[in-house]
Amino acid sequence: MTRRTQWIVVGGVVAALAVALVAGTRLFGADLFPVAPGSKAPEFHATTMVAGSTATKNITDYRGQVVLLNLWATWCGPCKQEMPGIQALHEALGPQGLHVVALSVDDPGLGDAIRAFVAEHKLTFEVLHEGSGTIEKDYQTSGIPETFLIGKDGVIRKRVIGAAVWNSEGNVSLIRGLLAEPAP
Repeated sequence: MTRRTQWIVVGGVVAALAVALVAGTRLFGADLFPVAPGSKAPEFHATTMVAGSTATKNITDYRGQVVLLNLWATWCGPCKQEMPGIQALHEALGPQGLHVVALSVDDPGLGDAIRAFVAEHKLTFEVLHEGSGTIEKDYQTSGIPETFLIGKDGVIRKRVIGAAVWNSEGNVSLIRGLLAEPAP
């Protein structure tokens, strides 16, 4: 086998491996790169639920902040149960820098129902809406509610599937520790 033939074979093998890597990443990307504590929070685009506003927010709007990102829906019973604890956490740690973002995954066109839910539960933290299912796919959710605690560096520090008591002593302690970390 000549040198030229050897290089052609090596080049073909390298090209085949590159194609397999790209195809595998696209096909199995969620399994290869799970959204879990220690990973960067994925990008999202969602609409603010302030009456009369059509502003869009994304994860980069919260760069350098500690964020509690809660994915919820108006029809979700456990979501209703955990909202008072999230509101209490917001009241306690919002002034210290915690940014609570409740992102509704209700179907498109349910803005009035979302605003009614917010009013009924007297929620004062930021509420967004993304009803296409994209955020659930990108954050690899397995149900609603699902909550991600994101550090100032944009890295997920805690992920909770299902309702939680967010104003518990353990969660408050964890969040205070994140708030004390220097911004990147």
